[in-house]
Amino acid sequence: MFDLQLIEHRYGAVIALRVDSWRAAAGEHWLLAGPSGSGKSTLLHILAGLLTPAGGRVVVGGTDLRSLRGAARDRWRGRTVGLVPQRLHLVGALDVRNNVRLAQYLAGLNVDDKRVGQLLAAVGVADLARRFPRELSQGQAQRVAIARAVVNRPALVLADEPTANLDDAHAAAALELLRAQAMANGATLVVASHDARVQPLLPNRYALSANLTGGADREVAAA
Repeated sequence: MFDLQLIEHRYGAVIALRVDSWRAAAGEHWLLAGPSGSGKSTLLHILAGLLTPAGGRVVVGGTDLRSLRGAARDRWRGRTVGLVPQRLHLVGALDVRNNVRLAQYLAGLNVDDKRVGQLLAAVGVADLARRFPRELSQGQAQRVAIARAVVNRPALVLADEPTANLDDAHAAAALELLRAQAMANGATLVVASHDARVQPLLPNRYALSANLTGGADREVAAA
């Protein structure tokens, strides 16, 4: 589903990330592990086409991201990638339903209200459709963000520290929602986290170390 080769990213003169090689197949679920500052968010943003690395090759769903610019890259992202950012970035002026509908509109797709309603029900917030983000709990807002991320049936779902600041029950529920929604669409799922509660629940692991390099471990996680 994606193939990263010889990725390097810099902020000024500072090397923020190096990845020699990482390949993931369609439908696989991965943990992107590593301590704070190891480049997990940067790597997710590269996979999503939000950042262009200083060097290397990024191919997602058969598309070399170097070939996409501006609006074409934005349309590709909207239709191919679902992102649950660490800061959820729900639009405060829009209610829950319209926050999810917005993802369809921005991707240049027809707004499918039936799909939106089904997803809100699937993540357990159908009764909150007319509420605004300020009226939601953190767990409720996260469920809306997951619905927004998967409404366009993306082939790649990315989640950045989705269990941060959640208690054990809500952390488990958030991860299960991500896994269930990815499975429903046959999507590849990458969860960036250093939360020890997440690590046993995802079967494949790519670890970034403090020296900003990475490696893959494809051992099946313990039940």
